[in-house]
Amino acid sequence: MIKIATAQYDVGFLADWDSYQAKLSRWVEQAVTEQATLLLFPEYASMELASLFSKDIYSSLSGQLEAMQTLLPRYLVLHQQLAKQHQIVIVAGSFPVAVAEKDYRNRSYVFLPNGRVDFQEKLMMTRFENEHWLISAGNKIKVFDSPFGRFGITICYDSEFPRYARYMVEQGAALILVPSCTDTTAGYHRVRIGCQARALENQCYVVQSSLVGNADWSQAVDVNCGASAVYTPVDKGFPDNGVLALGEFNKPSWLYAEIDLEKMARVRENGQVFNYKDWPAQFNATQYIE
Repeated sequence: MIKIATAQYDVGFLADWDSYQAKLSRWVEQAVTEQATLLLFPEYASMELASLFSKDIYSSLSGQLEAMQTLLPRYLVLHQQLAKQHQIVIVAGSFPVAVAEKDYRNRSYVFLPNGRVDFQEKLMMTRFENEHWLISAGNKIKVFDSPFGRFGITICYDSEFPRYARYMVEQGAALILVPSCTDTTAGYHRVRIGCQARALENQCYVVQSSLVGNADWSQAVDVNCGASAVYTPVDKGFPDNGVLALGEFNKPSWLYAEIDLEKMARVRENGQVFNYKDWPAQFNATQYIE
């Protein structure tokens, strides 16, 4: 059994770096107190760090991206220290990272108990990211090894495209993590429906984390809404609606759930249906064409 904590994380306006460090440490310590060993933070949770700069910077979409690069080393060290200190896995709030001059990628960093650090970049960009924020898509799908097994990350919009998660489960991922940031209820439901579809078709667990709260000072994350959740296969031994846990909409909090990867493996072998095994059959379309 693995106890997961998935955050409904609120965007704040920070007084200084120490305020951020105290806030993040408080969130982590609360989850550890509840015996969680995997902590998931939402997409763009790092953007509250832009408030540490002057108004002309945090009010500028391009200015905040450039300025935030100066905080990335401290951001990584802080999360790495917390993961090692508490012997947990942390998937941090995604961070827009410069990979070249004026070329940014949306990265979800993974911090393991042994000090190892890795990341998954977002693969499919939204219109806002493409047309206004000018954040580029990544080009590599990763699967991460952890003390409890392999997992993958589909960042927000990525969860709406089946092939990404499918590749991850074919590489041994039993768990798909979905850090999300949505500014409308419709956007939240698009990601939620994508998460539930991925759990259904792959007969695996999918965990969503949501950014919540308004930040009028920010052009990037000014409005945020959603609810964190843990979704399951829709089969015997699991909830009839495939929802193991669902947070209270827009309320800053952790959502906790225990998942059983052995139970998931059993349903793939002896379920009422074989969504996971039958996936290849759907691509043999020639048999249906006259």
